[in-house]
Amino acid sequence: MSTTIETTTEVQPFQIDIPQERIDDLRRRIAAMRWPAQELVADRSQGVQQATLQAVAGYWKDDYDWRRCEARLNALPQFTTEIDGIEIHFIHVRSRHEDALPMIMTHGWPGSVIELLDTIGPLTDPTAHGGSAEDAFHLVLPSLPGYGFSSAPTELGWENGPIAQAWAKLMARLGYSRYVAQGGDVGAAVTDAMGRHGVEGLVGIHVNLLATALGVVDLLPAESEAERAAHAALKTFTTDGFGYFVEQSTRPQTIGYSLVDSPLGLAAWMLDHDTDSYYKISRAFVDGVPTGNLTRESVVDNITLYWLTGTGSSAARWYWEFGRFLAAAAAAGHAPPPVQVPVACTTFPGEIWAAPRSWAETVYPGLAYFNQVDSGGHFAAWEEPELFAAEMRAAFRSLRQGS
Repeated sequence: MSTTIETTTEVQPFQIDIPQERIDDLRRRIAAMRWPAQELVADRSQGVQQATLQAVAGYWKDDYDWRRCEARLNALPQFTTEIDGIEIHFIHVRSRHEDALPMIMTHGWPGSVIELLDTIGPLTDPTAHGGSAEDAFHLVLPSLPGYGFSSAPTELGWENGPIAQAWAKLMARLGYSRYVAQGGDVGAAVTDAMGRHGVEGLVGIHVNLLATALGVVDLLPAESEAERAAHAALKTFTTDGFGYFVEQSTRPQTIGYSLVDSPLGLAAWMLDHDTDSYYKISRAFVDGVPTGNLTRESVVDNITLYWLTGTGSSAARWYWEFGRFLAAAAAAGHAPPPVQVPVACTTFPGEIWAAPRSWAETVYPGLAYFNQVDSGGHFAAWEEPELFAAEMRAAFRSLRQGS
């Protein structure tokens, strides 16, 4: 696996070096946590359960080693480059197979590049992971603006369209004139925008969350059992699991004060996402039983990245930008433009709403690839990296040059 590229004045190598006093301060803040009264129910219906967060606190304060995560990231080829006034951090791993297909993968919230790390080996070196040389990818893993080591926007307007254009500029800057894009969660919305804008060089996209379903609920079929189940899951999300979405899309600055001041407040906010992922992560901490790669260590890696970069607030702002963009489009009566490249979609059973094929075809007429797999959830690449990699190989096989 090659880990070098030629650098120019536009693309600079990047290494992480967090001062020890910031790590010591983190531990002090965890130890000084003021705990609220325990929830009065036996499930997560009142929020993150205290037993779960106390297990996170104990592990984070006493057993967790950020330097291990820092070393893992620093062993990868990391870079920064300025695009449209934003300093973008990204990991760029070229496969040793020179005919590999370039792919840019975009993480979501409350994720980061951490959620994609275990896919690097299977995707760039498929011969070591049950694939063939023809399945290889060159990978570009950027941190979204305001997330991780990417700088935060200082002006309004950084919703999916501008990010999509920035990613196209990044791929061109790296010398890729023909590539594919993949995303889940926020990354699915950005990847969708790349396809609808038809950004230069893009030849196909893959999503593992049908994010655009939120805007076309009335058009989605509800006849089969799978379709009715998906509608029920979507309704549950928008009525019971939507708290973080509403707060971040309307008052990101308000919640941001807590997210950058209290590490356990940040952890609770990030864990209180979807039900499937919450209980999987809770079991990893309380019972010591991880699901796939959703381990205590990797979950705290992700939370610590947000804490040490102070990006809890700036990351939340994407939701405000996204909501503002959707409201403006609705007020103007603008329908989204059609996707201009082939679209692939994989449904993982634990997803917030497990979209059936008919939903994917409604959102993406002419859908090029669809598969419904047997395991994995919202953080598919993180939880099931080998299965996720196999889906990427299948989804984009027809788009490889010479195929």
